[in-house]
Amino acid sequence: MADTALPMTKSAVVPSGTKPRRILSGRNIMLYGILIVVCLYYILPLWVMVMTSVKGMPEVRLGNIFAPPVEITFQPWVKAWSEACTGLNCDGLSRGFWNSVQILIPSVILSIVVASVNGYALVNWRFKGSDVFFTILIFGSFIPYQVMLYPIVILLREMGIYGTLWGLVLVHTIFGMPILTLLFRNYFSSIPEELFKAARVDGAGFWGIYFRIMLPMSLPIFVVALILQVTGIWNDFLFGVVYTKPELYPMTVQLNNIVNSVQGVKEYNVNMAATLLTGLVPLVVYFISGKLFVRGIAAGAVKG
Repeated sequence: MADTALPMTKSAVVPSGTKPRRILSGRNIMLYGILIVVCLYYILPLWVMVMTSVKGMPEVRLGNIFAPPVEITFQPWVKAWSEACTGLNCDGLSRGFWNSVQILIPSVILSIVVASVNGYALVNWRFKGSDVFFTILIFGSFIPYQVMLYPIVILLREMGIYGTLWGLVLVHTIFGMPILTLLFRNYFSSIPEELFKAARVDGAGFWGIYFRIMLPMSLPIFVVALILQVTGIWNDFLFGVVYTKPELYPMTVQLNNIVNSVQGVKEYNVNMAATLLTGLVPLVVYFISGKLFVRGIAAGAVKG
């Protein structure tokens, strides 16, 4: 008797495709466990700072640092901003904030503009000695700041700007150029060279190519430079205390004077509020432009 082919039923169909992953696999448990521990490591101190800054001192003295406040008060924030003593003056962090703003804005603009032009020239307009110039810049980024403190004091004194805000702006601009030039150079080298050559054929010059081609395509790396400079300049303490005088101290120096005061009662809620106020500016800048920061870092990473 001849064999007859039986029709294939649905139950006999072999499933295809990738095998679904288990959500609670050992790898995922370890990965998310480590991430949770790291997050708690960074979030818990911030939680303590925020909770302490909205408590009154009687509640702070109870010692329950992780507990939320029974009664929320913003008086510590008001005192940290406008009443806390930062030396001979008791006008809080407000004066230091405006000093930091006057230091930050020109320093960031000058350092980013100069570094972007340097990186653009090193990639597309190579000149005699450009490799030596770039080597010196890279070498400068590895020199410890402390080595240059006293020579810069003498230089600023001879220029007549020691103890002024513009002297500190010049210092931040100079020390920000090496690493920013490296970032811009690597980013511009990733832009197709054909665009540059086509612009040259069309008659565009140095600044025409820079403003019409390079700048519109370089938003991510400019955001990276912005975040790096804002964070570094705003959080700087060493240059601020060395190159300025008390009435021109930036916010970080005044914060140190509040926290490390040896007179009177330690007001931990005011100290925490002052610390949070000092760190708000770089945090806001980063959260606004975080995605572009990641893109720019990947594109401007150090290449061979």
